[in-house]
Amino acid sequence: MHKNTPILITGAGGFIGKNLVATLKAQGFADLMLFEKDDTPETLAEYAARAGFVFHLAGINRPKDPSEFYAGNSGLTDVLLELLAKAEQPAPVLVTSSTQAALDNDYGRSKAMAEAAVYAYGEKTGAPVYVFRLPGVFGKWCRPNYNSVVATFCHNAAHGLPLEVRDPAYSLPLVYIDDVVRAFIAAMDGETVTDGQTPAHCRVEPEHVTTLGHLAGVIGGFAENRKTLEAPYLAAGSLEKKLYSTWLSYLPTDQFSYPLNMHCDARGSFTEFLRTPERGQVSVNISKPGIVKGNHWHHSKNEKFLVVSGRGVIRFRKPDEETVYEYFVSGDKLEVVDIPTGYTHNIENLGEGDMVTLMWANEAFDPENPDTIPLEV
Repeated sequence: MHKNTPILITGAGGFIGKNLVATLKAQGFADLMLFEKDDTPETLAEYAARAGFVFHLAGINRPKDPSEFYAGNSGLTDVLLELLAKAEQPAPVLVTSSTQAALDNDYGRSKAMAEAAVYAYGEKTGAPVYVFRLPGVFGKWCRPNYNSVVATFCHNAAHGLPLEVRDPAYSLPLVYIDDVVRAFIAAMDGETVTDGQTPAHCRVEPEHVTTLGHLAGVIGGFAENRKTLEAPYLAAGSLEKKLYSTWLSYLPTDQFSYPLNMHCDARGSFTEFLRTPERGQVSVNISKPGIVKGNHWHHSKNEKFLVVSGRGVIRFRKPDEETVYEYFVSGDKLEVVDIPTGYTHNIENLGEGDMVTLMWANEAFDPENPDTIPLEV
């Protein structure tokens, strides 16, 4: 869809709306008409007359009176669709519904009525319509203690509050806000995934099915990772990766940083930064001028050294040979040096100031099995 297409977004200030608007702006869409609950009917009419595409995200999910479900969900939808139908070229409409539209309660019925109105609008005008029946949506900017258990758990865990779980085995489906926004923007070009029903409901993929107990365990462990330096499971597309990104967004603004344990002596310092069970650990080594560190070798442990500041030399020798191999390194020319197994090695600071080296080891240090044999190069 052209970046200058006028786009109407109702409920633009809500959780999904804020994320959608931010992404559309970042992608260069320049004509966004943002409609909120305090805006006037005249404003809605003006926007509807101009719209080239409509994201209808506004709705009610926690009213004081059940009648508000119908006014805020099906009622507002009817008004919007009537206005759109009067336009010279009725715009395509994407509406957010809920999996509860299949249930027999006030909220579900109001959503089902809104869905039916959208489908009828599509048949009457010929405009494409997209009905997304969303399960629980989570991600940054979602309001805690409202209608998202993930938002509440992340907020509580980030603020040192307990996570209350009444039924750990309770199963729930979830979709991540970035995946939702990606699916919405793809729909602007007619690209959707549907559930195969008639009428077809659009889906967001992937959908993650988990339990309350698993959610609490994963989210509750993120704060502990800062103490153990363990990186959480971050496989591409995984629920855990998305939960971690979400949890970070709920950190208090004065708690973005956390201290590390620096092992300091007259030679400089050595500080572990990050460790994982399957990807090893990363550390920062600072050496004073003229200092030599290392002078040991490993059977299986291997490392990578990257001098990022200062200059020095890394030396290698096989334990049963006399030949020494030298690699001169400098922060002026970033170069990774592999530390192969079976070579005793050291690193010397040749500069006049501190030399800073990033060090990666293929396994986290285990004092019970250090695999480090002292030997001068």
